[in-house]
Amino acid sequence: MTGEGTARLGKRFARLWAASTTSALGSGLATIAAPLLVASRTSDPLVVSAAAGVSWLPWLLFALPGGVLVDRVDRRRLMIVIDWVRVAALLVLSVAILTGTSGIPLLYTVLFVVNTGEVIFRSAGQAMIPAVVPRAGLDRANGWLTGGVTLMQNMIAGPLGGFLFVVAASIPFFVNAATYAASAILIGLVTGAYRAERRPPDAADGAGAPPRRSVRHELAEGFRWLLRQRLLRTMVILIGLLNLTLVAATAVLVLLAKERLGLDSVGYGLLFTALAGGGVLGSLAGDRIIRLVSATWTLRIGLVVEAGTHLALAASRDAWLVGVVLFLFGVHGSLWSIVGSSLRQRLTPPDMLGRVSSTSLFIVAGGNCAGALLGGLVAAKFGLTTPYWAGFVVAAIVTAATWHVFDRATVEQAYAEPAEVSPPVAR
Repeated sequence: MTGEGTARLGKRFARLWAASTTSALGSGLATIAAPLLVASRTSDPLVVSAAAGVSWLPWLLFALPGGVLVDRVDRRRLMIVIDWVRVAALLVLSVAILTGTSGIPLLYTVLFVVNTGEVIFRSAGQAMIPAVVPRAGLDRANGWLTGGVTLMQNMIAGPLGGFLFVVAASIPFFVNAATYAASAILIGLVTGAYRAERRPPDAADGAGAPPRRSVRHELAEGFRWLLRQRLLRTMVILIGLLNLTLVAATAVLVLLAKERLGLDSVGYGLLFTALAGGGVLGSLAGDRIIRLVSATWTLRIGLVVEAGTHLALAASRDAWLVGVVLFLFGVHGSLWSIVGSSLRQRLTPPDMLGRVSSTSLFIVAGGNCAGALLGGLVAAKFGLTTPYWAGFVVAAIVTAATWHVFDRATVEQAYAEPAEVSPPVAR
């Protein structure tokens, strides 16, 4: 993936892509190894599930204030600092596991630190892209970034993380530390400064630099700006709703695979392989597909695929059909991510990109957390297929309600018009 496609986007993007992809591999290894480590120490379901809760908590706590930080400082330097902090935290954990002195509280602490960094790191990376690649290359850049993360985190890290943990419990965490160190070095090689120019407040008299405002004020400013943008506002709300139903569905997918599709653990894992495979294909071919069908129809067809996926999972007992549907859903997910990121980067002023990106991350995390809880509760009370039927109904309603928002004229205008302020030139 480091060939012609990334070369067209320039060396700076190639290094940023390599950093993101390398770090995604390490994060994926830790995601697999952390619950295995907890399960090796205790059989208490609450203690085991708490590892996932600790990992998601920073997304709810720090996504919004993290966006303010991203808009205030040099984004490249911030990403480097975050990577080295995560290296230090993971080395402490790895050495403790190796020497037999680690405990579950230490694991929880490191997971919290690492995922706090991930929240801010991801927002900063998204905010850097418009200053690294030309405007016409945003779709391609976002596609390569999505594809690299999907390939490493969802296809390679799973089996590799399990294998490395069997060899020695500390190895996945040592490798994760090494990937963050490599990421820091690669980002350090991305030349230029990436601090967005601060726009003076509306009431400023133009004399001198605008005064530093409070975090609360800047959060409110970014939120108000997002509310005024009909296209972005609709996408953020829509993604929050669809993520809630999607995670509710995937939370009980293991039971659906076993009881309705007749799959064993390998078959269940292959469903996620199909999903990730579609994601990689959608990422690699994303900019070409979007040019072929247009961004408008990419969004609209994606909504239909979303509803159809829930319907197939609710009604079908054919494992092959479900696998094909999940593959198509993976393609759709990548295409939606590319278009959504590109629209956000095109429409958002550079000095607000951190806050607007972090607001999206916050809403996604909220939908994920709520969906994980609701999926099990709804399935236990009303039956295993209920979350999927509910997901189909929600997706159908969302499709009907938002279809007109994604009209060709509106989306093409968003692709054509620059953000309110030109992106900073790296120097």
